[in-house]
Amino acid sequence: MSLKKLLFLILLLFIFRTISNGQEFGTLRGLVTDSTTSEALAYGNVFVKELRIGASTDSRGYFIIPSIPANKNFVLIVSYVGYRTKEIPIRLSPNKVTQYNIELIPASVQLQTIEKIGEKVIEKNETDISLQRLVVRDLEALPKGVETDLFRSLQYLPGVQSTGDVSARFYVRGGASNQNLVLIDGITLYNPFHALGLFSVVDPDMINNAEFYKGGFSADLGGRLSSVLNINTKDGNKNRLGAKVTLSFLTGKALVEGPIPNGSFIMTGRKSYSNQIIKKFLNERNTPVDFYDFSFKANYSNPDFIEGAKFLVNGFFSGDNITNKDPRIEDFNWSNNLLGFKWFQVGDSPLFYELGFSFSNFNGKVLPKSSNIRSRNNKVEDLGVQMDFTYMFDNRNEIGVGFHIKELRTELFLENSLGLPINLGKSGTNITFYTKYKFLQWDQLGLDAGIRYNLSNLSRNPNAFNMEPRLNLTFRINSIISIKGAWGIYKQELTTITNENEVINIFEPWLIIPDYLLPSKSTHYIGGIKFDFSENFVVDLETYYKKTNDVPIINQDKTFSNQPDFITTDNEAYGAEFFSRISLGAFRFTTSYSFAHSYRELNNKRYYPKYDIRHSLNLILEIDFGNEWSFNSAWIYNSGLPFTQIVGYYDKYYFENFFGNWFENDSRRPYAVLGVQNLGRLPQYHRLDLNLSKKLNFYDYNFTVDFSIINVYNRKNIFYFKRDSGERVNMLPILPTLTVKFEI
Repeated sequence: MSLKKLLFLILLLFIFRTISNGQEFGTLRGLVTDSTTSEALAYGNVFVKELRIGASTDSRGYFIIPSIPANKNFVLIVSYVGYRTKEIPIRLSPNKVTQYNIELIPASVQLQTIEKIGEKVIEKNETDISLQRLVVRDLEALPKGVETDLFRSLQYLPGVQSTGDVSARFYVRGGASNQNLVLIDGITLYNPFHALGLFSVVDPDMINNAEFYKGGFSADLGGRLSSVLNINTKDGNKNRLGAKVTLSFLTGKALVEGPIPNGSFIMTGRKSYSNQIIKKFLNERNTPVDFYDFSFKANYSNPDFIEGAKFLVNGFFSGDNITNKDPRIEDFNWSNNLLGFKWFQVGDSPLFYELGFSFSNFNGKVLPKSSNIRSRNNKVEDLGVQMDFTYMFDNRNEIGVGFHIKELRTELFLENSLGLPINLGKSGTNITFYTKYKFLQWDQLGLDAGIRYNLSNLSRNPNAFNMEPRLNLTFRINSIISIKGAWGIYKQELTTITNENEVINIFEPWLIIPDYLLPSKSTHYIGGIKFDFSENFVVDLETYYKKTNDVPIINQDKTFSNQPDFITTDNEAYGAEFFSRISLGAFRFTTSYSFAHSYRELNNKRYYPKYDIRHSLNLILEIDFGNEWSFNSAWIYNSGLPFTQIVGYYDKYYFENFFGNWFENDSRRPYAVLGVQNLGRLPQYHRLDLNLSKKLNFYDYNFTVDFSIINVYNRKNIFYFKRDSGERVNMLPILPTLTVKFEI
């Protein structure tokens, strides 16, 4: 062997050994919790000081950072708003996952750091377009319409519309309300509204965090066309028994939480006790609304039983009753019942997996009594099994795989014109397989590509499509600017019976889409650019186009029994959104603006849906005065909602009793002649809301007092015109409210 060859081999061996030594890496995994309650801290930041790499905690409080050099000493910096930043020494073993459980101590902080809530400031290549992360502090920092409400808080976000003060229903980027999926710990909630839709059934005290997708959601989520709201509830205090009582003008609430062996529990309950405040929402009409909600959750984690396992059992129950004393007026009642079990597992490898069982039930009734309304009864039973696996590679890339099985039955009992019962019932099984791959190894590029495949459908239509591909992309140009985009196809096999002409939709029964129709299909195109000028100044711009086909609606022209009950429309929506947040000392100012167009097409004619709003602007100011005093204000502006104009009246004869003396009395009453559907526009809408909050501490007891004023300058925003008389009905007048919270 020549000397040159020998030297070459020695050089190769040296390079190989150097590379081999350089590949001595380990994976860091951790759980970040509150030191006083052991509650998971979602969306906090962890950072390896010497390597200048990091991650953010997920909704469970976990984080994972791969490819850290092993057998070396580093310092891990863990931060979360409202808590003292913690620095801990770490040292990883080679080719292993090293777990660190980190507890952060609550601290009094100034408001200027609050912008870190829900923001992953380190993972600049994350594919998170159209995603908004929320924690309870985000909700409590907004003016309260009677009391804190999650759904009403969503309406401050760009791209989310509402039809005014009187409803918590929300519409996302031109989609109908029934195209929004609401999940509580992964379980579908079918009727998420109390009191005619005025308030959400979800008590904020039960929420740990929430993830709200306005579109472009990845392959592990499905079943709806527009948005997903995934609510993760609290586990409960693992360190001590505690309780909280809250009183508002509307409800009384209670919360109890505490430790159990190798785990904890939490229970919340809420009950309405006064209708006086609801009259303000309904133009002083007295509506006998009575509602409640109750939730519980227990968790168990014992390393002597199964290392790295966590077991969860949870339930949620709500009910509403509208009982009128007048026998000539119909009554309503509806209820939700949710039960779930989850097994979450982490092991010695960077693998997470979860097995879940769930049951969701909805039951709604219309009780006609002596009125002319026909009886209706809607039942939904949803039984589900869910298996999800996520593995992270050493280069930070991730792969996710899962199976979701859903056995669903919907029933709608009606009475025809002869009083005979009809059941529009249907059942089916949906088996879905999904896989997705997240490419995150390059700091400048993030890619989430996935596919959702329906092995079986609820629909038996042979032309139903099964494939739902998804793609989400982030490209970071520099430390300030990142460009994002998303594309995807989404499918929905459920619908509600909704009357577009009703101002408030009291009863919207759920049905599986009939087999003679295709499932609804929506294609999303989303683009955006984000500017991270600093931790205190963020600007986010997004634009979208959404095409939706085969959306079922009631066939208003049905005259014969052989004609279909449903026909389909096509929808089109597009727009642009602006969001900015500026923090200066104790001040934080948030601006959100939406420009949107939404159309429906029926029989080759286009019209606007009732929630189509061209311009929406929200300006929110938050001030921390110190000494537990805080002030929040919000100014809201919307351009006019569409409505169907009254073009005239004629006298119509009504023969309620043909055999009575109708010929002696004038049975004529004015009947409105309507113009083209939703062609008119109501006047612009705007109002100012204020909130002042003070926290008081007495020994081990904590009090929080919130004083809010809705519509401070008493703007007379129009709600609707009565069709029988043309009379104008306005929305909320000036409304002061007070909420007191007592905690031990």
